[in-house]
Amino acid sequence: MAKLSIAPSSHADKQITDYLERYEKRVSATPPGMCPIAVQLNLLETGGSQTCGKCVPCRDGIPQLANMLRQVRDCKAGPETLDKIRSLATVIRDSSDCAVGYEAGNVVLEGLDSFADEYASHIQEGSCLSDVSQKLPCEALCPAHVDVPGYIALVSEGRYAEAVQLIRKDNPFPTMCALVCEHPCEVRCRRQLIDAPVNIRGIKRFAVDMAPADTVPVPKRLPDTGRHIAVVGAGPSGLTCAYYLALMGHKVTVYEGRSKMGGMTRYGIPAYRFPRELLDRDIRAVLSVGNIDVKMNTQLAKEDEARIIAEHDAVYVAVGAQIGKTLKLDGVEAEGVMSAVDLLGKIGDDQYPDFTGKKVAVIGGGNVAMDCCRTSVRLGASEVTCVYRRRIEDMTALYSEIESAMQEGVEMMTLAAPERIEVDENGHCAALIAQPQYISAVKRGRPAPAKADKPEVRIEADIVLIAVGQDIMSTHYGMPVSSRKPYKADEFLKAEGFENVFVGGDCQTGPATVIKAIGAGKVAARNIDEFLGYHHKLDCGVSAPAPRANDRQAYGRVNIAERPARERKRDFEGVEIEMSLEEAMQESRRCLRCDHYGCGVLQDGRHQYV
Repeated sequence: MAKLSIAPSSHADKQITDYLERYEKRVSATPPGMCPIAVQLNLLETGGSQTCGKCVPCRDGIPQLANMLRQVRDCKAGPETLDKIRSLATVIRDSSDCAVGYEAGNVVLEGLDSFADEYASHIQEGSCLSDVSQKLPCEALCPAHVDVPGYIALVSEGRYAEAVQLIRKDNPFPTMCALVCEHPCEVRCRRQLIDAPVNIRGIKRFAVDMAPADTVPVPKRLPDTGRHIAVVGAGPSGLTCAYYLALMGHKVTVYEGRSKMGGMTRYGIPAYRFPRELLDRDIRAVLSVGNIDVKMNTQLAKEDEARIIAEHDAVYVAVGAQIGKTLKLDGVEAEGVMSAVDLLGKIGDDQYPDFTGKKVAVIGGGNVAMDCCRTSVRLGASEVTCVYRRRIEDMTALYSEIESAMQEGVEMMTLAAPERIEVDENGHCAALIAQPQYISAVKRGRPAPAKADKPEVRIEADIVLIAVGQDIMSTHYGMPVSSRKPYKADEFLKAEGFENVFVGGDCQTGPATVIKAIGAGKVAARNIDEFLGYHHKLDCGVSAPAPRANDRQAYGRVNIAERPARERKRDFEGVEIEMSLEEAMQESRRCLRCDHYGCGVLQDGRHQYV
């Protein structure tokens, strides 16, 4: 009998595995702005290299399909080539024996539809679309397009105030984004080709810790223009717009319905994630520009809206999405059932409910749900259960937030769909009844849950918090809204049906991130300035230092740590532990300065707001 080996793979297999891990890093670091057809061709060629050779459609069809895609990429194909590509890709998808073949064909077919304009441009114009060009990954993926390599380089030289000034060139809330930004800038960081993405948010946090925002002077305001703009909403988007408009010399009046500024960063993010004194630093810096008048506790009635439009040269509506969505469940009106937005809003006004000894069930799987879970722990709840109808890996919350919640004692009950709320004889909720689910087919990009043939689960709960999304406060100015309720606007953020009204942030996109709201405020300010007939340029007075030679030694990424769970869960103090000087210096010097190495030096005025 032949001997058998227990070795899991050959030496060649081990080398291939190592190579594929490096290939995976290269895919993760694919820069934005690449030609979609070139990317598709690379994926198809990878699929061709995986074929076993037994199946004719896969073995012979993929190379033929790759040749045709190559002709399109090189702008040497005619319209008939697209028909041939679609036909051959369909054959490969439908007749291949295994996933190597049918997925290769399916990806090409999806690309023909998703990138139809790009294919047409290659064939009809002989070129890529105008917006296809390799971009600086961190700057391109930041909705505010902050000069990330520039401020990291300043931090590495110990020039912290200048780093804050350079961040402010595009984002007047450096402290806010240092603590709560979801850091999309890190997603395609080229450093991961060597080790791991640079901790951009952590470096920004170190900068604002060393140079608090309200101690760093803002740029000098340009001469007054005599123009007057109204901003409705003092959240991140509204205050961003007000900041830049004021710097341009326009007079700004901000109308805010609540008693404090900050919008959902104050009334939707718990203090342990974003201490209020740090939020106030950014707001003080914004207002220090001057020419910004804020009217608090001012809810604009319908009859005020026409007057506001008439009295101002332009209006920017940034009212956010501040109403919590609910669920159609029996018992949802019971005492003890509330929306996540209501709970966090009260805490924003320093009204802390007492959950001592109570059992809390939180419905949802996003960051707001995690905020509610962790807040409930701090309010004294004896048990906190997060009930979610999908799996943990399907949650939209950052994994770091999920992990922190579990460390603090929150139980994750996944694959459980809320069915109804059990109400006691006094009209108070007694339990949440959930129906077990199983994960099923992928729909709209996510695995969908389906009802499992299992008995219902009863979760005892004195408090049920519903964290399943947010809605817009109201339909201001009679603006038309879409089916999901955001206000409609064109690509320049001008509201449909109005001459001088602009709209942006969550009320225009639907609930999104802080940095997207800031980016919208910046764009709105620029477009309002152009609408009024100006083209102001704002100089932040700081430039990025000359790049050093890259350090290509692999390092471990410095992550932001949190206070021990047994300590932090007892209070609302900030949970993060700041980087040390040594950590910040090592992390900032991992930046590869892609603005100079790899993407070409940016020529068009790094010192100016764009």
